[in-house]
Amino acid sequence: MELLITIKDSNKVAHILSILEKYAYVKVKPLSPYKAQVLGGIKKSVDEVNLIRSGKLKGISAEKLLDEL
Repeated sequence: MELLITIKDSNKVAHILSILEKYAYVKVKPLSPYKAQVLGGIKKSVDEVNLIRSGKLKGISAEKLLDEL
């Protein structure tokens, strides 16, 4: 299983990493700022699609989207 953890206080990152690295079954692989931004954008898009599918948000047609471009 893979997890993405966001640590808001940058002063606590080293502490959290030192705790996680003590466990042999946990592999820590920091993300570059670019990769974190890309993953954040993908997550936002998936969340939006899920809201559209559940009827909580109104989507637009592909034709309308192409017209906007």
